[in-house]
Amino acid sequence: MNMDFVKRLGFFLVGLSIGIVFLTFFLKKKSQETGVYFCYLPDCRTLKDIRSKSMHYSDEAKQQLQEYQLDSVAVTYILTEGDVDFSKSDTKSVPCKTYVVESDYKEHDYIFTVRNCREKAILQKVEIK
Repeated sequence: MNMDFVKRLGFFLVGLSIGIVFLTFFLKKKSQETGVYFCYLPDCRTLKDIRSKSMHYSDEAKQQLQEYQLDSVAVTYILTEGDVDFSKSDTKSVPCKTYVVESDYKEHDYIFTVRNCREKAILQKVEIK
């Protein structure tokens, strides 16, 4: 009886492994075809939400972007590859939450302060670390 259980467990684990490999291959192929990737972690979900809205810039941010010679490609890169520092962010404020995004771009470490509102995202401040 004990041997039957071990045999069934072995078959189950083999089938589970094959299923996981198939599912991983299928989802990876589907995400590459459609250009969609899956975000499960809080950083990724927050940055995806910010990028999905129209981006506006404060006067201070416009000046700092010119000073640091950053264009919209750099802003998009930082808001895609950056890390959200939730300890410095204000995630409870209403109507707009404020997030601090840190990322390196062309040999500099940048810190963006972004207000994420319901309809738009506002880049408030750009700093070099």
